[in-house]
Amino acid sequence: MDILQTVVNYVLNDLGAAVFVPLLMLIIGLLMKMKFSEAFHSALTLGVAFSGMGLLIGYMMTSMGDAAASMATRTGFSLPAVDGGWPGMAAISWAWPYAFLMFPLTIGVNIVMLMLKQTKTVNVDMWNVWGKIFTAVMVSYITGNVIMGFVAATIQIIFELKAGDMYGPEVERLTGIPGVTVPHFIVLISVILYPIDELLKKIPFFNKPMDADALKEKIGIFGENSVMGAIIGFVLGLAAGYGLSGSLKLAVQAATAMTLFPMISKLFSQALSPVSEAISEFMRTKFSDREVFIGLDWPILAGRNELWVAVIITIPVLLLMSVILPGNIVLPFAGIINLSFVVGALLLTNGNLARMIFHGVVSAPLFLYGATFFATYITRLANETGAAVVEAGKLLSWSTFEGPDFRYLLSTGLSGNIVSILLFVLWAGLFYVLYRARMAYNKKMEEAGE
Repeated sequence: MDILQTVVNYVLNDLGAAVFVPLLMLIIGLLMKMKFSEAFHSALTLGVAFSGMGLLIGYMMTSMGDAAASMATRTGFSLPAVDGGWPGMAAISWAWPYAFLMFPLTIGVNIVMLMLKQTKTVNVDMWNVWGKIFTAVMVSYITGNVIMGFVAATIQIIFELKAGDMYGPEVERLTGIPGVTVPHFIVLISVILYPIDELLKKIPFFNKPMDADALKEKIGIFGENSVMGAIIGFVLGLAAGYGLSGSLKLAVQAATAMTLFPMISKLFSQALSPVSEAISEFMRTKFSDREVFIGLDWPILAGRNELWVAVIITIPVLLLMSVILPGNIVLPFAGIINLSFVVGALLLTNGNLARMIFHGVVSAPLFLYGATFFATYITRLANETGAAVVEAGKLLSWSTFEGPDFRYLLSTGLSGNIVSILLFVLWAGLFYVLYRARMAYNKKMEEAGE
């Protein structure tokens, strides 16, 4: 056990995504009979892409996040739960004594599903194992049973892989990268957004093409990435009280990020396309009926500017909701940039900006109430592991709590709550309906050559 924990910690903490994933891709490429020079170049380019996107996301999160946090501070409201954001949750999750066991569980479930032909996704995104750990902790606390925590994590892994299968073709359409997908927990928010999205499609305004390219055609220069970023950054700067000079600086920073995101995202395509082609050729030779997606972290979608426009526009909404919703105890701060809705909304809507923003608005209460419900358990984890210091009388939480519907229903359902069990069955049924609809859509798009 100690050896396994040491290996896992070395892979996750010492190597990091920019080294480990390219090494894994190098090995996969060589196994797929790629020339060493080609496999090495692809792997190195992938490392550059991860590093570049990491720097850019950090730059965006810092500049926009600081402005959003300043806007939150200016409200003058004080709520008892401190928002630690996803980095805080990841840190305390890895401190859980059983955390290292989630690594072999994730790989094991994936291998079994591949052998049984129940998934096409090979998930190499091992950094987001912490999301499964977090679910296991919350469920084990609420049920009082660690085994139930691992049962819940297993269920989560299965749904993530199936989501990777149904969204793989859409990831390719949005990124231009063949053979990859995003089996990330945050895409599962699309399950409860799906019925809403189907209703929105019946409204002419929401059913028109409204991705970044469509906006450029309709509104000219104002649809350019840099101009959209500058406008959003300037307005957010004014709302944050930055003044004219500070707002102008934020405008340029936002314009810079929005311009560079598509450039960096092209590196993922350059790196992964040769590997994907090699895998496809290998599968055609060895398994004529098998198609495989490589499961990666959500930043491969970060080049889509609709994602950033939607998430920044909904910041004031999330802040306002936190103040007016009765019973909410969390003021958005570290987690105020709500990535927990926007990635799933991007895939569900095929990049329709109007529907993405609508989903961000209607889902805001769900995230805040999820953060409120789990605050005591998050605080307990922090205190028990010593990973964070929470002062007496205060609570630690996460304002944009990932998968609040899924985690709440599993936690309470596995505790024996009949209503939650029935609601989770309903949730699973809705996932099935969405899965079938997306697979039919993918087939239709393939036949149309898109």
